[in-house]
Amino acid sequence: MKKKKRTKNNIRYSKIVIFASLFLFAYMIGRVIQLGLSPEIDGVNLKELASKRTTATETLSAQRGNIYTEDGEPLAQNVSSYKLIAYLDKKRTTDKKNPQHVVNKEETAKKLAPILGMKEEEVLKYLSKEGVYQTEFGAKGKGLSELTKNKIEALDLPGIDFIESFKRYYPKGDFASYTVGYAKTETNEETGEETISGEMGIEKYYDKILKGEDGYVTYQKDLQGYKIADTPERRKEATQGKDIYLTIDSQIQFFVEQALNNADIDYDWEWFNITIMDAETGALLASATTPSFDPNIRNITNYLDPTVSSPYEPGSTMKTFTYMAAMENGVYNGSETYKSGVYTTKDGTEIGDWDRNGWGVITYDKGYAMSSNVGVINLINRHMSSTMLRQYFKKLGFGRKTGIQLPNEETGKLDFKYETEIYNAGFGQGITTTPIQNVKAMTSLTNDGMLLEPYVVKKIVDPETKEVILKNKRTEIERVASTETVQKIIQLMDDCVNGIGNTGSGFRIPSKELIGKTGTAQIAAEDGSGYLSGQEDIISSFSGIYPKSNPKLIIYASVKRPSGGSQKPLSNAIKEIVNNAAKYYGNEDGTTKEVEIIEYKVPSFINQKLETVKTTLKSEKMNYKVIGSGDKVVKQYPEKNDKVTNKDTIYLITNDQNITVPNVVGLSSKVANNLLNLLGIKVKLDGVGYVTKQNIASGTKITEGMEITLTLKPKFTSS
Repeated sequence: MKKKKRTKNNIRYSKIVIFASLFLFAYMIGRVIQLGLSPEIDGVNLKELASKRTTATETLSAQRGNIYTEDGEPLAQNVSSYKLIAYLDKKRTTDKKNPQHVVNKEETAKKLAPILGMKEEEVLKYLSKEGVYQTEFGAKGKGLSELTKNKIEALDLPGIDFIESFKRYYPKGDFASYTVGYAKTETNEETGEETISGEMGIEKYYDKILKGEDGYVTYQKDLQGYKIADTPERRKEATQGKDIYLTIDSQIQFFVEQALNNADIDYDWEWFNITIMDAETGALLASATTPSFDPNIRNITNYLDPTVSSPYEPGSTMKTFTYMAAMENGVYNGSETYKSGVYTTKDGTEIGDWDRNGWGVITYDKGYAMSSNVGVINLINRHMSSTMLRQYFKKLGFGRKTGIQLPNEETGKLDFKYETEIYNAGFGQGITTTPIQNVKAMTSLTNDGMLLEPYVVKKIVDPETKEVILKNKRTEIERVASTETVQKIIQLMDDCVNGIGNTGSGFRIPSKELIGKTGTAQIAAEDGSGYLSGQEDIISSFSGIYPKSNPKLIIYASVKRPSGGSQKPLSNAIKEIVNNAAKYYGNEDGTTKEVEIIEYKVPSFINQKLETVKTTLKSEKMNYKVIGSGDKVVKQYPEKNDKVTNKDTIYLITNDQNITVPNVVGLSSKVANNLLNLLGIKVKLDGVGYVTKQNIASGTKITEGMEITLTLKPKFTSS
């Protein structure tokens, strides 16, 4: 009986196992069918998951286009940049004789610190991170140059490596920096990819064209992440950024930059701007402002380009256009007279000439030459209206954007309604304009009354195919003045500069080919209470044409708060530019016949024998100064490709191990700072201008970490 019961139990258990197995098998079959037919399981897209596990996509980065001058000199380009990393994981090393991680952290920190400009403790902190495969070194470990990379590689430190990327480099530093602008590198926090984006100037205005378009390649990868051979790939090639050629003439721009630097020797100011346009085409040939900035280090004090983005009251240069308005409306008689000195408006407001005693009863022609406010007031009061004045100003382009290819252009304002406001507008007070508007309006005087459109981009070129994508040229807007008006204004501007005792006589050059109109605008008080009355609370300006017999250049310059209210910074700078431009264009006339200005593009003298370099510079009639008693040049200032003249000094630092602190008294802050930095000396500046005292005597041995304080003072000669 017992055997029989055992058999029944066995049969029962066998049935349970069979049914359980069949159920499990059926479930597995159902699950397989579900996985095969359903695109999504438990909220996860299986196809997408599989694709991510087996497919890799790499970005094919587009190279940003370069920016050049009109004559092909690079102003902005891409250079290799490096990020320093250190491998900390010991597992990287499989051969102890050839370590692939940082072995001695203290020694590594000690050697890296001086090259990176960091403290040892700071470097060691990065190297001492726990549980990480690799580490970076913060801001000072990024954007390293090829030279810095080579210095670090020469240390032969285990576990040290670099990640290469590209950064924007400006080979000419602060040369035309407001026009060129700058671009900066941005890193995507999720992907780690770096992109370069324009922030100012041409870099910003043409960011999309310069940037190009990234491509990609998608392929199948194995478990190790390598591309599987003979598998299909999808590829879209990158569209490279286009190259932009500006209308900036490197020689004219150099003359302007140099003139600003030279004017800075003797005077002080808040800002100084010079803009030069091609008189025949409307192309912007040069634009410079001081203080400026170096796009490589972005030492920017003002993010607005004064040429287009900072309108101000122009002062008496506007009298040219007020006179043109009267002539074009048929109400001007240059021989008509008025009493100069002071004019009293209907509401009792007194408006005076710059010399409130006046010059007696004079003609309107003479009033222009003497820059008489009262002359403008009488002209408007007797013959014109606010509508007539406003409409003509607008016709010349004031009160609206010129459309030049630069970002953040401002319109200025032409708000005048009441009697005093109308009179003020006639001589450039109470309204605001920009330098680019002024040079644009002046094109009507160099093109027989035809107003031209200003432009700063000469052409845009595809760097791969060399195809010219865009080419700009002279563009006529409309005729705004008759030949008679133009000829009369040219005559008045000529008399203003080349006549005896007139306001522009300080701008006269020997050939008398420079003509123009001066301007002095009072600076408005910030609280709106009127105008400041200090001697230096002015904006001094000059609007001119050179040469008058065959105009090539339109020149507009303005300086805010010049030392002592002097016009000398303007006149000295403009005459120097015209003198150099005259020689550049092959003319014999200039500002000075007796002193020949020789321009020199500095080559690299590094590693050359000192005697050979001295012979070269003597033959080029260049001034130089040798620092140290070595026989070979190891450093130099200015650097390779910088442009100097025979008024400048080239400093040659030799391979002397015992170089001492030089005497920099009398040098400009810029030259002194660059020279001392080249010698490894940190500089602290006290004041502005030129060095009058240094707190470490010349001849003192240079030590590591030495810092010198230079006392500065502007060289001002009263006018």
